[in-house]
Amino acid sequence: MARRRIGMREICCSSKSDSPNSPSTSIFSSPSRFSFSPSRPSFSDSVMNRTLEMAEPMIMKWDPNTTNYAKVTSLFYESRGEANDFIKCVYNLQKAMHFHSMENSKSDKLVRAQSLMQVAVKRLQKEFYQILSMNRAHLDPESITTVSSRTSARSSLSEFEDEEEDDRIVVVAGESISEVEDVSNVAMADLRLIAECMISSGYAKECVKIYKVIRKSIIDEAIYRLDVEKLSSSQVHKMDWEVLDLKIKDWLRAADVAVKILFNGERILCDHVFLSNDSIRESCFTEISKDGSMILFSFPEIVAKNCKKSPEKVFRLLDMYTAIAEHWPEIEAIFSSDSESVIRSQALTSHDKLGESIRTALAEFETVLQKESSKTPIAGGGIHHLTVDVMDYVTLLADYSNVLSDILAESPPPAKGSLPESYFGIADTDESPAPAISLRFAWLILILLCKLDGKAKHYKDVSFAYLFLANNLRYIIVKVRSSNLKYLLGESWISKHEEKVKQFASNYERLGWSHVIESLPREPNASMAPQQVKEIFKRFNSSFEQAHRKHSMCVVSDSYLRDELKVSIIEKILPAYREFYNKYRNAIIKERHSAHVVRFSPEDVAHQLSDLFFGPIELERCLSFEFSPSR
Repeated sequence: MARRRIGMREICCSSKSDSPNSPSTSIFSSPSRFSFSPSRPSFSDSVMNRTLEMAEPMIMKWDPNTTNYAKVTSLFYESRGEANDFIKCVYNLQKAMHFHSMENSKSDKLVRAQSLMQVAVKRLQKEFYQILSMNRAHLDPESITTVSSRTSARSSLSEFEDEEEDDRIVVVAGESISEVEDVSNVAMADLRLIAECMISSGYAKECVKIYKVIRKSIIDEAIYRLDVEKLSSSQVHKMDWEVLDLKIKDWLRAADVAVKILFNGERILCDHVFLSNDSIRESCFTEISKDGSMILFSFPEIVAKNCKKSPEKVFRLLDMYTAIAEHWPEIEAIFSSDSESVIRSQALTSHDKLGESIRTALAEFETVLQKESSKTPIAGGGIHHLTVDVMDYVTLLADYSNVLSDILAESPPPAKGSLPESYFGIADTDESPAPAISLRFAWLILILLCKLDGKAKHYKDVSFAYLFLANNLRYIIVKVRSSNLKYLLGESWISKHEEKVKQFASNYERLGWSHVIESLPREPNASMAPQQVKEIFKRFNSSFEQAHRKHSMCVVSDSYLRDELKVSIIEKILPAYREFYNKYRNAIIKERHSAHVVRFSPEDVAHQLSDLFFGPIELERCLSFEFSPSR
């Protein structure tokens, strides 16, 4: 019974020896075509005897238990031609056993053949292990992805299915390629040859076990070297943001390498080696990659659920969301089978949880912005720190406008009826509606502008309030023009707000310098009495000194706006003063105490006006707004 049980494993297995991938020989024919005589061996006996006679010397030569040579030498490394013959012997032996069992399932020859098959398979196991182990450097995922791609691997391998077995041994390209690629191709071809032989002979389990152990260790080690570790929710929740930020950066680098190289390369190799059996190929790759891929793709979900929500953290979440979205086609292609659906599901879950967390962070940003209530005026009507922080934040967000369009699709901007007419500076009409993402950014900037309007009211001098508004709106426009906001808001929005800057600047000029302008006569060349001339000079001196003293504190950081303001003020004051000065200076200078009357030459006026809007520079900023955007 023991002998029969041993032999039945191969006898009862479903043979694939008749496939076009298996070597064929003309000595096998259907037994129904022959009649058997007790006086002479049957045809199947003859086939079995001949097969044993040919296979036994070859197989026993490479039995690791018979000679030291067979124990320490690699068959595939030593002689490729002999390796080819060895594989043929195994195929022929398996086919002969199957053929012979149909006539006599209790034959002693089957037992002998089965024992020989076990020796051969033990040799193939050893070769399979050695090729996988000794060629780790040439079979690493990076080398594999360099040699091929999953698609090209499938198409090119299919071309070998109908070729002779001799041609199947070496799959090295005809044209010269690098030595590394050459070695990788040979190793991959050898692995596939052995795997197909073992699977066809009924030893798939032994083959797959070796493959899984070695290749899984490579995946797990690579994930570890990429600095991706399995973290619990409590660990992430307790982690300082600086530490978590570094781990997210590590994950972003790792995700790119893992998807493009690690898992893709392993997919290519697994598809190549087990091309002949779909179920083995898929289950093998799933077991090899599942642990590493689940660690990789679960990290964003844990971060999204457990990191403390605040506006400045949104950029790291957006980076992870973008990474998954950009790699999704590759993830679907690599983990395409039903057995890998849990991996795809985990990647999608992380993607969705990141989206939820991003929406929460953006809502928090809007809330913080609306609640900001600092009342201290900025010295000199300069740019408010709120303007700087918000625009820095919004311009960075604009870099993610594509993914934000998807994320914010479920959070539309306020209804049109709740917005002031100025909001529609981005050409939003029923016939040609603006994109939702453009409306969202316009809404955020509108909130900022409303806040700035409120802060302008805290200036005691109204002219400073208008300069403050001109400064801050100009800053906003410059940030819009120099970022993706330019494309989201459009030229219409920019033009409309540039007109507002001009209005604010004109109001500042009118309220801040009109008394200086009005101190000069409308007709400087008109004849006047000496006393009247003195009064005009004194009035100009007083108003100009007062205005210059007050407005020398003003700051206009934008060079374009600063030059526009200075030129406009100079053009309204200097020509009229120069004309009046040139006509009456000589008459006044002859009198006593003329220096107290004519205190400024036209050059003095021009020089002092040219020095406006440069200082003093604010050295410290009040940080009442509770976030600082960072990436």
